[in-house]
Amino acid sequence: MTKADIVTNIVEETGLERVEALKAVEAFMTTIKSSLSQGQNVYLRGFGSFVVKERAEKTGRNISKNTAIIIPAHNIPSFKPAKTFVEDVKSNVKVK
Repeated sequence: MTKADIVTNIVEETGLERVEALKAVEAFMTTIKSSLSQGQNVYLRGFGSFVVKERAEKTGRNISKNTAIIIPAHNIPSFKPAKTFVEDVKSNVKVK
């Protein structure tokens, strides 16, 4: 499913204009991104949590030069689905 598909579903379910639905989706994504970039987690009850995870510094390998490199500590965005979300997906998805 793409962003366009999401907008189409919102238009069909709510009766909003396509432009308004697109603005709402864009605003939602922008809000999530800006909150995470400021270090604030986003909790959506019944859906899940967008959280910032901290990765520790570690040693990696550059396989083309066969040398060790240091990968510095950094933060990454992550999504953890709510328990009810996971249960819904488990009970409804058919494995192909």
